[in-house]
Amino acid sequence: MSEANRPDPVSAPADAGTGTAPAGAIPAATSAVGPWLMHVPVPLFAVVMGVTGLGIAWRKAAHTVAAPAMVGEAIMALAAVLFVAITVLYAIKALRFPQAVKKEFAHPIRANFFPAFSIAILLLSIGAIPHAPTLALWMWTVGAVLHITLTVTLLKRWILHDIHIAHSNPAWFIPIVGNIIVPLTGSHFGFTEVAWFFFSIGVVFWLVLMTLLIYRIIFHDPMPAKILPTLFIFMAPPAVGYLSYMALTDGVVDGFARVLIYTGLFIALLLLSMTRTFLKVPFAVSWWAFTFPSAALACAVLDYGARVGAPAGLTALGWGLLGLATVIIATVFIRTTVALVGGHLFVPE
Repeated sequence: MSEANRPDPVSAPADAGTGTAPAGAIPAATSAVGPWLMHVPVPLFAVVMGVTGLGIAWRKAAHTVAAPAMVGEAIMALAAVLFVAITVLYAIKALRFPQAVKKEFAHPIRANFFPAFSIAILLLSIGAIPHAPTLALWMWTVGAVLHITLTVTLLKRWILHDIHIAHSNPAWFIPIVGNIIVPLTGSHFGFTEVAWFFFSIGVVFWLVLMTLLIYRIIFHDPMPAKILPTLFIFMAPPAVGYLSYMALTDGVVDGFARVLIYTGLFIALLLLSMTRTFLKVPFAVSWWAFTFPSAALACAVLDYGARVGAPAGLTALGWGLLGLATVIIATVFIRTTVALVGGHLFVPE
């Protein structure tokens, strides 16, 4: 990419996941007068990730700490409805404004949110297993194929194109580390080798990207305020990694499992120390980055506590994390609904 065509390294990340039309993605004049449908952001699929993750966490709580089973199932039913609604909405956008979608996929920041669609399918397949196993299998197959396709496409782009370090942010975990989710359903249906294939991709590249992103965060300009919520994504790989590892090893808690769960807890502690900073972030679609990682960690801790004998401290911690995740997701959901009803969600910034 020539210097003249390179996206601005400082301003480009500011619109990631916020509903903003970035420079080069949609012409400014068009964005200013275009219909609201043009501004439906692909990060909106993170809504499904967050709500489904919370439903799965409550289902885990029903199995481990006797939480009401209907809570998790109701939340996952809501997630399914949201998935259909958001998919239809974005599909209409793609039909009416294909160039807007193409430019969004070409953007060095926004493109990383497209795999949120395949991850949503994979998560919903987990929810469908007890109720419609055949449907769950088909959803898992479609989600896995679509996700590995997006992983290869985006990784190839990173290799072949001139990507500025300032374009990197924790949302890069979505296309790569999202592969760790595949074993959660795949191992249930006996696709052991396929599950290990996806798990290996996610874990190895998680370590590579984590190193890169910590370097970017520490030694380069601070991330814009609106994408600070993506720091929560750091919690997701170890939390989901632990759950997938348990599925692949028949629930054997070994040293690696403990490394994963305690790494997730340390990251949560680090983020908790930054609460005041997060509270100052203005509302945007990027707030949904708070949600899925919070639910994933709660689910992982509940599972870990049950497998190691559920010491009182772990049980209390699991309940606390589940309660916190519920509050976070309910708050973000309400703020999103208010913005939608008020006509402030799908607007250029």
